[in-house]
Parts: sequence; C-alpha cells; structure tokens
Amino acid sequence: MIRKTPAIRLAISAAAVALMLPLAALAQNIAIVNGKAVPKARADLLLQQAQRSGQQVTPEMEAQAKEQVVLREIFAQEAEKRGIAATADYKSQMELARQSILIRELFEDFKKKNPVSDADAKAEYEKFKAQSSGTEYRARHILVEQEEDAKALIAQIKGGAKFEDLAKAKSKDPGSGQNGGDLDFAKPDSYVPEFSKAMVALKKGEMTDAPVKSQFGWHIIKLDDTREAQFPEFDTVKGQIIQRQQQMKLQQYQESLRKGAKTDYKFAQ
Repeated sequence: MIRKTPAIRLAISAAAVALMLPLAALAQNIAIVNGKAVPKARADLLLQQAQRSGQQVTPEMEAQAKEQVVLREIFAQEAEKRGIAATADYKSQMELARQSILIRELFEDFKKKNPVSDADAKAEYEKFKAQSSGTEYRARHILVEQEEDAKALIAQIKGGAKFEDLAKAKSKDPGSGQNGGDLDFAKPDSYVPEFSKAMVALKKGEMTDAPVKSQFGWHIIKLDDTREAQFPEFDTVKGQIIQRQQQMKLQQYQESLRKGAKTDYKFAQ
C-alpha cells in the first residue's frame, strides 16, 4: 500500500475545493448571460416585493421570478450595448426611480419602527363601537315626486294593497324600489332629518298616515323592525383598524416632513 504524503493530500484537497467552487458560485447565481452572472438575490428581491404587496409566494411564482431576472439581464445587456444608459432621458428616469425607491424604503422603515399595537387597535375599536351604539331601524319607503301621488298610494295601502308591491311599481328610489322599499337596518342619522323624525315616531308595523317631504320628494314610510346596533367582533376588524391607523401615522409623518422642510414652494391648501 502506498501512503499519501502530506503534499499529495494537500494537492488533492485543493483540487476538491477547486471543483466545488463553481458549484458554490452556481448556488448563488441563477444563470450566466453572455459571461455575466445573474445573482439569485435579484429573484429573491422580486419575491420579497410580491410578499410586501400581500401575495403568497408559490413554486410557480418562484420559477417566474427566476425567468424574469434572466430576461431582464438579456434585455439590459442589449440596452447597454446600444448606449441607452448614456441618454438624458434614461438618466432622468433613473433619478425618478432612485427617489421612488428611497421614499418607499423610508416609509417602510417608518412603519417598522412605529407599529400599531393591539392596545391601540382595541382602543380605536371601542371608540367606533361607542359611536355606533343605539337603536337601528329597518324601514321601507315609497318615494314619489308629487304629494297627491303619495296620498293616493297611502289610500291604496289602507284599502288592502301590499306596500311592497306598490314600492316595486311606483317608487322612484332605484336602490330600494326593486326590494319592496326595504332600506335594511340603519341608524336614524343615516337619513335626512325629515325622514328620520317621521321614522322614529312609528311603532313596529306602522306606516306614516301622511306623506313626508324631503329634498328627494315625498315619502311613505313603514317601520318593519328595530334592534340594538350591531357591531362586528374585534378580531374580525382588527386587521382593518391596524391598517387604517398605520395609514394615519404615515400621513402624519409625511405632513411633519413637509412642514419641517425649508422650501420656497407653496403647497395647495
């Protein structure tokens, strides 16, 4: 048996490392385009941007990202070859792109450092819930242009005609007419004052004896039901509240930067 000398062992190890180097480089690159490497980090960045926008990364999306960065390298090399990078138009667009990326990263950094806590979201939820408390009314109405028409319809209903049928046939309100005049549950402040005042004065099942005038015309109102105002559970709207508060914080931050800048430009008020 021939023993390997230290020099031979060293040479073999070096050769093995040399063979492994291209494999390691390949793991960091997606492809080589005309002698230039396309790093995997470019595809990773595209996928990160997709995740930021709320998309779920799938194997298909990963394959598309790899193909996209290779195509970009092919096209970019051709643009460089044609001298497009030296044109004034390209340089102007690059400056706008540079600013856009900087601004986007600035705002992302702000959001990371100024998160909305669960406690903040819960406090906002309770505020909205308090504002939404009270009684909701489920009413129907028939809207017509003339008082005489409204009076005639009231007479027909009292004579046995169905409110819902007359609403479908005669109401000028396209939103509720086809539903038999149904306005679903809503708080009184959802309607104009004249309508609300007449509606809350009714008992369940009652109808206004006289037409009610508003800016829209003449109403015949019937009250179907009442209930305590409904409000969704915190967990179902938590995400929306956090998103809204994040937007408000970001707007305040942007406004503080605008006010703190020294400029001779006059912004519109």
